Amino acid sequence: MALAGVGVDMLEISRMAAAMRRHPNFLRRLFTDEERAYCEASVRPAEHYAARFAAREAVLKALGTGFSQGVGLKDVSVGRTEAGRPVCLLSGRAKEIADAQGVQEVALSLSFTHELAVANAVAMTEAVRPKLDEAPDPAEELRASFKKARSLIDELERLQDGIRDTLEGGAAVRDVRSQSPKDE
Repeated sequence: MALAGVGVDMLEISRMAAAMRRHPNFLRRLFTDEERAYCEASVRPAEHYAARFAAREAVLKALGTGFSQGVGLKDVSVGRTEAGRPVCLLSGRAKEIADAQGVQEVALSLSFTHELAVANAVAMTEAVRPKLDEAPDPAEELRASFKKARSLIDELERLQDGIRDTLEGGAAVRDVRSQSPKDE
């Protein structure tokens, strides 16, 4: 079992727009009701459809299957969090395959220009999935940095004291040597 799978896919938006014009039922067969509602509400629906199709391909590449092994056209879809971040939604055979691989989450990133839609997907198992409780504690990091700084200051003070003792001891020796018997 892999720890993580990575998939990337690109699609020319003009190809999606052409498919939408030529095959009106294409969108209903390929995209969920939620995806269609989201894309149709945008100014340029073809960009959003293309990004979602690229996401399907990227996710299936991350799982290592492509549209094979019984994976259906709607087994991978794109939802959105309340904040608007795209999320991968798995169902059917794609979910079965992901579960069998130990995939806990598929991180998804979508981008597009006027010409291209790009999707990146990372299928993560428990071994590589970031843990919330592993996030650094800012207060603990600050305490640790103060402790390191105090340690450095203490070491510098010890060195300074040692240098001062050496210089003062050397000065006393020079003073004794420079005195002549007459000076006593």
